[in-house]
Amino acid sequence: MATATLNANVRAETGKGAARKIRQAGDIPAVIYGHNRDPQSLVLNARETEKLVKSIAVSSTVIELAIEGKTARTLIREIQRHPFKRHILHIDFQELVAGETVTVKCPIVYIGTPEGVRLDGGILDQIMHELQIQVDPSNIPNHIDIDISALKVGKSLHVSDLKVPAGIKIVDDASSTVCIVQQSKTHADAPAAEGAAEPELIRKPKPDDTK
Repeated sequence: MATATLNANVRAETGKGAARKIRQAGDIPAVIYGHNRDPQSLVLNARETEKLVKSIAVSSTVIELAIEGKTARTLIREIQRHPFKRHILHIDFQELVAGETVTVKCPIVYIGTPEGVRLDGGILDQIMHELQIQVDPSNIPNHIDIDISALKVGKSLHVSDLKVPAGIKIVDDASSTVCIVQQSKTHADAPAAEGAAEPELIRKPKPDDTK
């Protein structure tokens, strides 16, 4: 499980005007919510927060939020960004509660080289790059490993084919295609090219040819 720490301060003022002042001061407005707690408005240091967000897998990293002497284990649920400048405008945190499962997006790591690629010149098409899973907050994996070494040309893996550790439930549609090994166009055209006969030259005979 990946974790990171971030400092936050409680803010009393709410609303668009207050949020605008916070951003002008070089900070980011935020909110934390969760089971059996009222939403609480927070202030984050913009530089510290931007640096952290760039260095983690946002959807699956547990953020230990230090709020004025107390620590809350959280997940980032939403990041609002400026449509053009792309800097962070607001962050929503969900507080985690032991024993309650959460739904997170977890990166996929493909293990091995498919047989169809190694032996038959196929091309691996990675359709899915993450899985949506339900898991206890204390067992959130950094990634999900998928062994694709036995995959042949024309064959695919679906969500229903995947084996995940105990305690993890995949939320994605079981029929969704995770990856497929396609036959490369060059390799598919090769047999036809090798078996093609040279065309016969047909021409009208000249008068001298009949003598």
